[in-house]
Amino acid sequence: MSYSKYRKYPSVDLKDREWPNKQIEKAPTWCSVDLRDGNQALPVPMNVEDKLRMYKMLLDIGFKEIEVGFPAASHTEYTFLRKLIEDNLIPDDVTIQVLTQSREHLIKKTFEALKGAKNAVVHLYNSTSVLQRKVVFKKSKEEIIDIAVSGAKLLNEYKEKYPETNFTFEYSPESFTGTELNYALEICEAVIDVWKPTESNKVIINLPSTVEMATPNIYADQIEWICKHIKNRENIIISLHTHNDRGTCTASSELGLLAGADRIEGTLFGNGERTGNLDILTMALNMYSQGIDPKLDFSNIYNVVKIYEECTNMTVHERHPYAGKLVYTAFSGSHQDAIRKGLKALEEENNEYWEVPYLAIDPHDLGREYEEIIRINSQSGKGGTAYIMESDFGFILPKEMHKEFGTIVKEKSDSLATELSANQIFELFENEYLDKKTPYNLKSYETESLQNVEDDKNILNIHATINVNGVDKNIEGTGNGPVDAFFNALHNSNINGCKFISYDQHALDKGSRSKAVSYIQIENNGKRYFGVGISENTSTSSLKALISAINRCR
Repeated sequence: MSYSKYRKYPSVDLKDREWPNKQIEKAPTWCSVDLRDGNQALPVPMNVEDKLRMYKMLLDIGFKEIEVGFPAASHTEYTFLRKLIEDNLIPDDVTIQVLTQSREHLIKKTFEALKGAKNAVVHLYNSTSVLQRKVVFKKSKEEIIDIAVSGAKLLNEYKEKYPETNFTFEYSPESFTGTELNYALEICEAVIDVWKPTESNKVIINLPSTVEMATPNIYADQIEWICKHIKNRENIIISLHTHNDRGTCTASSELGLLAGADRIEGTLFGNGERTGNLDILTMALNMYSQGIDPKLDFSNIYNVVKIYEECTNMTVHERHPYAGKLVYTAFSGSHQDAIRKGLKALEEENNEYWEVPYLAIDPHDLGREYEEIIRINSQSGKGGTAYIMESDFGFILPKEMHKEFGTIVKEKSDSLATELSANQIFELFENEYLDKKTPYNLKSYETESLQNVEDDKNILNIHATINVNGVDKNIEGTGNGPVDAFFNALHNSNINGCKFISYDQHALDKGSRSKAVSYIQIENNGKRYFGVGISENTSTSSLKALISAINRCR
């Protein structure tokens, strides 16, 4: 690797920069370029039907500006645009945007394609970077400015031929990040001089990081520098269009907003040339997580992913921010424990604000389910297993039981070398705690209560039948309750040599027919074991739990 053949990107001479002390306070104007910039980057571009399906989804999400194509460069894009207009598929509050280079035959066809549209942005661009001027176009600065100005004049001319349309013009010095700032300003102002924007007819100046070449703070410096130096700023809409070559286009767009930008172009899930465009979904939900209305609706994230994948034949990564299948999922034991406790605290405290460790936003806001949050593999901890048992099946395991059952689950996942589903976890629970009926199985029992008047104590006698390795055996015992009496009955019959440690019980369901689940912990030869029992009768559930624990230690 020869790093010495690369040069450091220069910093911006910006005195008293203001953007570092600002915060994003509101959503920008969003413009989706999925149907053009995103579409051209697909191995197999969308057909008209796919583009129409994607377009309708973008409307449902709430986009008010949508770049629908480059109609002069593709028959499909021209046909699609005409369908939108002729079938009256463009809402009155939505502006469509089209792209064109600064060539008269392309501009002519672009306006023909827009005939009958109510509102339209015509986006004119030409490349201005040092490198492209040198090796691609082999033109001087003045010649590049002439290309932009001649295109701007043609837009003015053709605009007059279609008075039924409310046109807004946009200009991009393509490869802005590779262009000298002074020269970028010069060419933008030359175009502005042609279009003569006013308060009621503003012009969009789009400053793209066509290739991301530096850290986001330098891009923010560039945007603030332009905002402070460009003339007629009050009638200029500063737009950003960031690419992700360095993997930081979201940060670049966010800092660019702080630096004075008004508008953001991007795509869903960052689809676009090379490493892609800004992911509007990520940036919008970043704002949402800060209590800012992004003016876009992603409350049905599954549907957005589904339509996107079907229309583009691309796949949304499982770790994609907000939308990935695994982004609200914790396998780590410590994460699971913190999430479980956070959700419980949120429910108990009825907090005004969302505060759950490791979850930046509430998955429910995006149509996701809490069942996805904690998933179990060999790296998971006791808290995750306890959460699954409680949230999916209603078993509130005693805290001391978390480690015991968690270890059983981890060992099973490790032996299978796979993640365990909730049903597999419950099956382990059943096999380990509910279905162990050997060597002892409780067949029947009856109790009688005796009141000791002198001591004012209630004494309970129990008569029970248990099956011991296939043979029924009757046992008797006395105690201060059913569990104590049964424990003593087992001891009297030389069945029980264990020490009683703890007892917990709760209702498994709500209502008069709810079942009770009991958890009993015993100690045998220095080791502790839990047993679990379930019954509509609380005493029966307790006795079953005791038998379960004894069977587990045999």
